[in-house]
Amino acid sequence: MKNQLDELLNQIDERKEELIQLLKTLLQFKTPAPPARNTEEAQNFIAHFLENSGFLIDKWDVYPGDPNVVGILKGMQSSDFNSLIINGHIDVAEVNKNEDWLTDPFDPIVRDDVVIGRGAADMKSGLAGALFAIQLLHEANIQLPGDLIFQSVIGEEVGEAGTMQCCKRGYTADFALVVDSSDLQIQGQGGVITGWITVKSNETFHDATRRDMIHAGGQLFGASAIEKMTKIIQGLQELERHWAVMKSYPGYKPGTNTINPAVIEGGRHAAFVADECRLWITVHFYPNETYESVTKEIEEHIHYLANADPWLRENPPSFKWGGTSMIEDRGEIFPSLEVDPEGPAVRTLIHTHEKVLNETAVISVSPSVTDGGWFGEAGIPAAIYGPGSLYYAHAVNEQVSIQQLIDYTKVILSFIYEWTHKKKIR
Repeated sequence: MKNQLDELLNQIDERKEELIQLLKTLLQFKTPAPPARNTEEAQNFIAHFLENSGFLIDKWDVYPGDPNVVGILKGMQSSDFNSLIINGHIDVAEVNKNEDWLTDPFDPIVRDDVVIGRGAADMKSGLAGALFAIQLLHEANIQLPGDLIFQSVIGEEVGEAGTMQCCKRGYTADFALVVDSSDLQIQGQGGVITGWITVKSNETFHDATRRDMIHAGGQLFGASAIEKMTKIIQGLQELERHWAVMKSYPGYKPGTNTINPAVIEGGRHAAFVADECRLWITVHFYPNETYESVTKEIEEHIHYLANADPWLRENPPSFKWGGTSMIEDRGEIFPSLEVDPEGPAVRTLIHTHEKVLNETAVISVSPSVTDGGWFGEAGIPAAIYGPGSLYYAHAVNEQVSIQQLIDYTKVILSFIYEWTHKKKIR
């Protein structure tokens, strides 16, 4: 069987034009998010591709026009051998009208040994390489002992957790590999959660009453919600600095755990004292933290601050965390993911990478976020491993190295084979 596997790896070199064409085909599907609701055609293509490789297909709408596709290839001895999820998102970053692309972002080109097109790095190259590896295994009539589950999900670019939907639908495995852009490093990630903090007055006042609120003897217990929100912003900055001093995680620069006051909304118009103000914040946290723990810290800190202010004590701020979509309800959650370098699947991936590419595997942490955290949340061991650099993700003339795409495809094919041929650890 080793000779057969070596032959398949050689075929990746010999048939690289097919691999490149598969990537170009995926890139031609216009799946930017926002606006989203545009992945049906691309997902149908992936569903048919998987069907032709022997997979059973489960396809359902997460949102109208944006379905998830899950392909299931049952192993010959699935109860005894390891199962694997391969996961990637089909949506890509938005494209603005005035961006200076060499070509139409959805009409990919090959130039200087790279493929250029929206989604080349993030992350249709990961999908293409994994699909091509699956095709080669099928053509060679290699029957895997363990189950292989392929998930093409929607919404990652706008915080719509298609992957969470897969977990809720009951899909699980002994390991999940998220094939998002990692420059062929084996990665975990921190997490991100957005939240709204609202300051709202119990009463509404005319602009002409402001003097009685702010000057001695006015006797009017009122305040501008906008001005009170500035106190809360200062409090968030104090907590952010405290985190930078007191928290750290290997692989991250100090202070990577941030609280960004991203958007502020408040007031009615100039004839009123602002009776409501809302602040939209983005919180980054480390892989060994949860969004529940960091949001609890923020709420406790702001409540202490509010209790020290007479008006905020009577008009305490409220909090709303996360959401299902940056499009639908302006909220998102990306749970963190810690990678166990001694875990059996990660050790297998390290060995496979080093054997195939003859170079030392790098274990690191992503400075960005992916859907990988949802597997950690569901109790499924997982890691991020894919082609493409974050330097090019979301960028004008987004691109991926053809050599890296070939290298990745070799590793993912070998890893699928090796992991699903290992017996489960009881």
